[in-house]
Amino acid sequence: MTRYFLLFFAFFLTTSLLAQFDLGKEPITKITYLVSYNGQTDTSQNPIWALASNNKVLVTSRDQMLGKSNYPREMMLVMPVQKIYSQYAFLNDSESVYMTDSSSISKQQFEFSDETKQILGHTCKKAKTVINSNTIELWYTTDAGFNAAPGLLGQSLGLVLQQVRNGNTVITATDISKQNIQLPDYMTKAVSHKYNKLDYTDLLWRSRFTTIPLFDNQQINFSDTFTAREGILRFANGTIVLRKVKFPALSATSQIFLDLNERSTGDAYDRTGTVFLIAQDKKQSFLDGLQQGASVLPSYENGNGKKYHGVITTDSYSPAVELMRFFTPFGVGHFNDRLTLKDKIWHNSVPYRQEITDFAPLLSDREAYIGVFIGNYDKGGHTISANFTIHQDDELKLPARKAIPLFNTLNIMEMAGQEYGTMFSNEEGLKFNFRLDKPLKNATLRYITTGHGGWGNGDEFQPKKNTILLDGKTIFDLIPWREDCGSYRLFNPVSGNFPNGLSSSDYSRSNWCPGTVTNPYIISIGDINDGSHTIQVKIPQGAPEGTSFSAWNVSGVLIGEE
Repeated sequence: MTRYFLLFFAFFLTTSLLAQFDLGKEPITKITYLVSYNGQTDTSQNPIWALASNNKVLVTSRDQMLGKSNYPREMMLVMPVQKIYSQYAFLNDSESVYMTDSSSISKQQFEFSDETKQILGHTCKKAKTVINSNTIELWYTTDAGFNAAPGLLGQSLGLVLQQVRNGNTVITATDISKQNIQLPDYMTKAVSHKYNKLDYTDLLWRSRFTTIPLFDNQQINFSDTFTAREGILRFANGTIVLRKVKFPALSATSQIFLDLNERSTGDAYDRTGTVFLIAQDKKQSFLDGLQQGASVLPSYENGNGKKYHGVITTDSYSPAVELMRFFTPFGVGHFNDRLTLKDKIWHNSVPYRQEITDFAPLLSDREAYIGVFIGNYDKGGHTISANFTIHQDDELKLPARKAIPLFNTLNIMEMAGQEYGTMFSNEEGLKFNFRLDKPLKNATLRYITTGHGGWGNGDEFQPKKNTILLDGKTIFDLIPWREDCGSYRLFNPVSGNFPNGLSSSDYSRSNWCPGTVTNPYIISIGDINDGSHTIQVKIPQGAPEGTSFSAWNVSGVLIGEE
């Protein structure tokens, strides 16, 4: 019920703050409201309080008035007669932000009915309105001698004793009493700053989570010269940027999201991109390869005549952990002026956002090297901005988990000579052993796969089944394929156009589209015993044609409860 309360409360309280909370010295009328959903009421919920006195109404909650709720604490002060309200948010013990609105209440429109019903001894009339496709019924009385409501809606009608949204979410007054109310210290001592509604809403939103910056307008381009920026490392001729990031301790209620924004600053083509973490739990790490060359990392061979460095876990090495795989579109931003089409307006950049809570065990209370790679040979290249956000959800209680990186064939050091993922030309594909020190419960494999080879018969455009076996048993058998690439046409201003009316960015691909994130497959495994295990990835990779060849970028991280 807490979530229903928060959603309902936030829905109606696009509000502002008045500079002082003078409700008068006389006892204040307190109306207590409880929320029910589909007839069920959570008796442990935090009740809504409307405190009415001196022609003012403070809409808050019990826990906010007792100083027990988490920050930010948002509440509303209404002057119903003047039809003015103020919404404010206390961000911490000493700082608050607020805004004031003198028009929204006057704009409220209702359809009135002759229906009546009794609530707490009052004869209530019904008013109805529609907001954002939600039907809202208000039951109010005009014989109380004052105005109040559990939200902004209906403050000018009288005393609202019940609000019903879509027939299933109901806020009902359960008690009306006179009380001497003492404002908590944080309400009287906090320094307040006034903002317009848009800035207030933004500040309030950002205060609800923790933001950890990663990169800000960072260029990723092919060049051996660059202007050094503090704390940022560059590798593979500038196609990899890397920095160390400090993460706080993460709780069982933490959700982690990764945001990245990309625009072209010279490169016109769709490129493979990845945000990766360098696991440093073993003697060797991917950082050694960046600093000394890929050849220093453990090699994988399957008999096809090639050596693949740094792609699988060993007793002394963990591969790079892929947090997000993304693909740049054709020239978004830099090339927007090259082609004008009727009724099409090109986007200036591409936003990518993905939840990465699975990787919390590798991030919590640690300093971690986080990098971004975009494969390109262009001096202008691409510009990115990226950050992490950490959100708390008290209704989310994740068990203690472990994340074990197993494999990553994406050649992040492509522009420094790292081999493409062509090991699937051999029927064995990618096959190796790994060891678990402890058993895992409810294990899953977080698997990302994309096929590449950009000509007609290349694996980029040919559906190919991916098969994964664990200890000889098939756990995944699927053709990864995207047919929605045309949805992202406006990110691709210089995508090639063909006589059939399609552009290159429209064509379906092996699990990726220009201008999108490739989502992982979450493969359920169940419980896994400790000891040695074998994992195998098999893909019928297409044969080369001349200088053209196919490759597959696959990565896998084992997630489970210890």
